Amino acid sequence: MAITGASGALGQALLRAWHRRGAQLVALTSSDKPLEICDQKGMAIPLRQVSWQVGKEEQLAPLLAAVDVLVLNHGINSHQDRSQAATARCLEVNALSSWRLAELMATTAKKPGKEIWINTSEAEIQPAASPLYEISKRLLGHLISLRALDWQSGAQPLRIRRLVLGPFRSNLNPIGVMGADFVANQILNQANWGYNLIIVTPNPLTYLLMPIATVGRWLYNSVFTKSSF
Repeated sequence: MAITGASGALGQALLRAWHRRGAQLVALTSSDKPLEICDQKGMAIPLRQVSWQVGKEEQLAPLLAAVDVLVLNHGINSHQDRSQAATARCLEVNALSSWRLAELMATTAKKPGKEIWINTSEAEIQPAASPLYEISKRLLGHLISLRALDWQSGAQPLRIRRLVLGPFRSNLNPIGVMGADFVANQILNQANWGYNLIIVTPNPLTYLLMPIATVGRWLYNSVFTKSSF
C-alpha cells in the first residue's frame, strides 16, 4: 500500500498500523528528508520512501500500477490566510492533486482488488474554523462523488473508501482532541469490517449528516450526469 502525506502525524500512524498488519509500505512525501518510523518495540519499520511534488502526479503512474491500496492523505491548512496565493495553494494541494492521483490510480487498475482511500475530513460537511480548508475539502468530496461513478463501473472497478475524520492532533491542528494512532487504528478496523464510509470523530452529527450527504450526491450525480465512454 502507498500513502501520501506520509511524514505527517496521521500518515506515520497509518504506516505503523499497516505495518502491524504485515503490509508492504510505500511512503509518498514531498520531503527528501529520510523518514524514520519505529514500531512499538522501537525497531525501524521497513518502507520505501518516494518523493513527489504537487503538479507532477503523472510521474507516479508506474508506481501506482503496482500498488493495491492508495491512501490520499496529504493536505495543508492556511488557517486565517485568504490571499490569492493561499487560495490557489489550498485548492491544488487539498483537492486537485488528490483528484489527479485518484484518476491515475483508476487508469492503472489492471486487476481486481485495487482501492483508493481518500481523507476528505469532517470539514467536508462541517465548519473547521478555516474557510479555505473547508472549501478545498468540500471540492475534493464533490469531485470524488462525481468521478467514483465511473471508477466503480469499469472493467476493473476500484473500491473507494472515504475517510471522514474529526480533529486529531497534528502539525495542522495541534489542539485536536484525538490521537493520530487512535484514528489510524479506527480507520483500519472499520475497513476490516467492510465499511466504505469510514467516520472517526467525537461529533455525533457527522455520523448522521455524512451518510445523507453521500447518498444525496450519488443520486444527484447519477441523475444529472452520464459517462462519456
